[in-house]
Amino acid sequence: MITTEQIKIFDEKLRVANTIVLCGHKNPDGDALCSVLALAHLIELNYNKNVVCTYDGNIPDFLDNVPLRKKIRYFERVDDIDAVDVAIVMDYGAIKNIGGPKVFTDKAGFIIEIDHHINNEKIGALCIDDVSAAATTEIVYELMKTADWQYDAFILELLMTGIITDTGHFKFVKNGNVMRVVAELVDGGVNIRRIMDSLENKSRKTVVIESVAAGRAEFFFKNRLAFAYIDSREYRNLDGRGETVLGLLQQIHGVDYVVLLKEQKPGQIGISLRGRFKPVNKIAEALGGGGHEFAAGAVVMDSLENVKALILKMFQEVIK
Repeated sequence: MITTEQIKIFDEKLRVANTIVLCGHKNPDGDALCSVLALAHLIELNYNKNVVCTYDGNIPDFLDNVPLRKKIRYFERVDDIDAVDVAIVMDYGAIKNIGGPKVFTDKAGFIIEIDHHINNEKIGALCIDDVSAAATTEIVYELMKTADWQYDAFILELLMTGIITDTGHFKFVKNGNVMRVVAELVDGGVNIRRIMDSLENKSRKTVVIESVAAGRAEFFFKNRLAFAYIDSREYRNLDGRGETVLGLLQQIHGVDYVVLLKEQKPGQIGISLRGRFKPVNKIAEALGGGGHEFAAGAVVMDSLENVKALILKMFQEVIK
C-alpha cells in the first residue's frame, strides 16, 4: 500500500527538481518500458516538468506501437545532462540490471525506486515497492490514484500494456488486485483486444527462427522438461525473449518446465525458464538471475553445451 508519507516525499522532490531521469532494467520488456513512459507522462501532466526517459540494451520491435515510444532514448545518446536532481529507477530488480543509465543514478541528488521484484540491494532513498504486485505498471496505477493525479488515454494504455506483457497475458496473475486494476482501466476506455493485437508485431525472420527452435526441442525426464536453444547466428534476428518458443512448448501435454537457451554471443548465454505449474525462480536465482515464480531467467558466461549440462543437472535434482 502506498502511504501518504511516500506521496509527500515524492511530491516535494519532484516540485523542486530541474532535471529528472527515468529508467528501467536493461533490455526493457513491456512492463519496464511502459512503466517508465507512463510515469514520465504523469510527471509532465501534473508537475509541468520535462523528463528524460532512457534505457540500455534493446527494446523488442513488437513494442514499437506503444504510446510515446519515441520519448525514450538510448543512454549513450543522452549527452546533454551534467547534473541529475531526481533519478527514478523502475522495474529493475537489482543494481546490475540497470546497465548504462547507472551513470545518471550515480550523479543523482535523490533516487526513487518503484518495483515489484524482490530486491536485497535497494538503490532508492524513497522505495515505492510492492512484491505482491503483478507488474510495476500496477504500482504506477496505484500511485496515480493515491496521489489523485491527472491522466490521459495514453497513460491508461501504457499501464494496461505493461500489465498484459508482464503477466503473460494474465497467466501469471498473483492475486485479484491486478484484475481489479484491469477492470478499472477497461472502464476508463482501454481496449484490451486492440493492445493484444498491436503486440503481435514480429518480423518474418523472428517467427521462422522461433518456429525452428521449438521444432528441434529436446525432452528430458519422461518429457517433463522441454529444452530448446537459439544460437548466436539466429539470435541476431530474434525479437524479444523467444516467447513464442516458450509458449508453444508449454502447450505440450506432460511438460512441466521449459528452458530456452539464447546464445547472445559466443560465451554468453541468456536463459529463459518457464514453469507450467511448477516454480522456476529458485533455479534462476541459483544461476545469478531472478524473475517471477513461474517465469524467470539469467545470463551465464559459458558455452551452450556447458550451460545445457549445468541446467539439466539442476533440474535432475528438482524433478526427482
